[in-house]
Amino acid sequence: MTNVLVAEDNLVNRELLRELLEARGYNVSEAPDGQEALRMIEQHQPDILLLDIGMPVLDGFAVMRRIRENPSLATLTVLAVTAYAMQGDRENVLNAGFDGYLSKPINAGDLANELERLLRKREDRNTAPNESPEENTIGKTRVAGTGE
Repeated sequence: MTNVLVAEDNLVNRELLRELLEARGYNVSEAPDGQEALRMIEQHQPDILLLDIGMPVLDGFAVMRRIRENPSLATLTVLAVTAYAMQGDRENVLNAGFDGYLSKPINAGDLANELERLLRKREDRNTAPNESPEENTIGKTRVAGTGE
């Protein structure tokens, strides 16, 4: 099961995202601010982070910088889910290191499509060229089992 961390300060938005994600079979954790999101990333190691930009304590851009600067977190897939929807906001978000961008209000279909795209991209990144995901997993298991 895919683990998703939702970092969103607005309770109603968090609940909506949780419902949409759980309806599609995702396991969801929640963080009400950027600082808590960083703590939970370290503890729960989610497959993907849905990150609001305008949050208290640490905003989404500060969280993103810390994630990309930390070698153990740098490859985490991060989707910006934000009310920043003016011209140029999408480009600013993507240039800041986010893997994707969704503007609020959230459209369930757009959310599902973007999650599928990002998770497919993540899987492709974690699979060596000319190797199926199954071969990649088997190879890693074999290496881990032999100590190599």
